[in-house]
Amino acid sequence: MSASAMWKDRLDALLADPSRQWSEFRGQTRLIVTAEHLSPTMSALRDPCGLDMLIDVTAVDLLEYQGARDRFEVVYCLLNTDSGERLTVSVYLNEPDLTLPSMYPLWKSADWLEREVFDMFGVRFEGHPNHKRLLLPEEFVSYPLRKDYPMQGRGERHNFPVVTRAQS
Repeated sequence: MSASAMWKDRLDALLADPSRQWSEFRGQTRLIVTAEHLSPTMSALRDPCGLDMLIDVTAVDLLEYQGARDRFEVVYCLLNTDSGERLTVSVYLNEPDLTLPSMYPLWKSADWLEREVFDMFGVRFEGHPNHKRLLLPEEFVSYPLRKDYPMQGRGERHNFPVVTRAQS
């Protein structure tokens, strides 16, 4: 039995979620869940399914993607450290509700990963213990990796004090 078939059977036994979608391409397994089912699904993937490491959390702005029905895709990359098997979990979001439950209680590695997604895309993670900007100053009001953000910025850099090499 493949790892993806095992994960599917275990999740189906633990959680009833008819909206869950599985796909596999070139040996890579992907799971799509709704925001409402994210937390219980991730808990089940961690303990019963053995995906004990959160490798990455990122987001994709689908604003101008042909055929896209949602604005954002938040992507979680999970790993079973014993077997090396990987799973990609995706959640789709639309404005104005860009909120997901934090995965920090399950994986401490979610700390900076979720902060980076918030900083660059504006997705908020409920229950995160330190929900503040990671890469940009707190005064920065926009999210630069969104497709509707101008390539040259909005003049924000002129509003911040210049730090010389000697001061840093």
